[in-house]
Amino acid sequence: MIQTGLIQSAHNDLVTDVAYDFYGLRLATCSLDQRIKVWQLDESNGNWNVEDDWKASTPEDLYLYLSTKFGTVLASASFDRTVKIWEQTTFASTSDPQPNGAGASSSQATSGGSSRWVERAVLVDSRGTVRAVEFSPHHFGLKLATVSSDNHIRIYECLEQSSLATWQLSEEVDVSTLPSVSLPSSYSVAFATPTQTSATLEGASATLVAQALQQSQNPTTQGRPGMGNREADGGWCISWCKDRYWGEIIAAGCGISGVIKIIQLSPSRRPVTLLTLDPSPSPAGLPTEGGTLPAGDGDAPTPFAITSVAWAPSCGRSYHLIATGGRDGHVRIWRVKPAEEGSDVEGEGSDPKWSATVVADFDHHKSAVGRVEWNITGTVLSSAGNDGRVRLWKATVGNVWRPAGSIGVEQSEDTQEADVNMDENPVAE
Repeated sequence: MIQTGLIQSAHNDLVTDVAYDFYGLRLATCSLDQRIKVWQLDESNGNWNVEDDWKASTPEDLYLYLSTKFGTVLASASFDRTVKIWEQTTFASTSDPQPNGAGASSSQATSGGSSRWVERAVLVDSRGTVRAVEFSPHHFGLKLATVSSDNHIRIYECLEQSSLATWQLSEEVDVSTLPSVSLPSSYSVAFATPTQTSATLEGASATLVAQALQQSQNPTTQGRPGMGNREADGGWCISWCKDRYWGEIIAAGCGISGVIKIIQLSPSRRPVTLLTLDPSPSPAGLPTEGGTLPAGDGDAPTPFAITSVAWAPSCGRSYHLIATGGRDGHVRIWRVKPAEEGSDVEGEGSDPKWSATVVADFDHHKSAVGRVEWNITGTVLSSAGNDGRVRLWKATVGNVWRPAGSIGVEQSEDTQEADVNMDENPVAE
């Protein structure tokens, strides 16, 4: 049975992102009201109490990541192209916590609770909107990865963990120009064609068609490969590999390319692409309805942007699981096989040693998927879409992934969902 909790009137405007800590007892939220709130779960009654509430940034959008491995640290990003590092400090409680946001204060000094979040650093290297942030697994030290609408991944390393004040930009990678590793038979994608952004999958809207015609008549307005006409058409996402054995590896997606690149970082050489996860064209046997837009007679289908990627905890598996969610409404699960012991991944001309297989492809959301996340053991996947529902997916014996339930705002019960068996998918390298 799915158990849910509700925070009434958490913000005064649309909530743009949420982030749990490792134990699921603390929650950070941000909103178009330009405020960040940190909540603590009262396990005795299930209420979420406000620990702190502050105005974070002038721009109207924020992305969060909460870490508890090096103290309690929060990273926030927004349309002003900055990333801010916040740390929790303790102070004398001035009042009782307010449950579920009721009567929450509007300043740090008077927020009910026993903690205050203090800004420690501001990272200003991005030349585009910072669209996602994520701290590295703790065994790599205190590092932070960001991805921006300029299609760059930036890796920061904290040089003073005691104060969190000094961060060094240790790596900067242009994902759009990093060579991909894909099948020789992959289609050539027309990146300049705008993607569909409406909630349904019945075809491109008249507005987007008009934009495409205007763009074709005025080539100077076309963006770089991997970017659409508007930032809203694209998707930018990152996820660290949780297994230390393979080193620092990040899965990243940028723009409207519709692919995820598995990138290996190393202090001794420049970043390399180990593998490209490309669902278009769909492998034989996979459902293709709603996955791509027709691009014309004889042309390759236009891909949808990938909006979220999540690398599952390995938990002793001989392979990795990576989940993706996109604007096509599809949730895909990839089984990724790492390179064998002693294989060489250096050099652009070397053959790819990593391989991947799509083991599940669901389109139940029927609208853009905003987030995919794994549980702590990597056995259950959750996804949230523009259909207003959070859906769960779980594998049964025989590697058959099937729906495990869903919940919506109306708390309505789902109809029975059919199992999805993707065992016979071919390998994409």
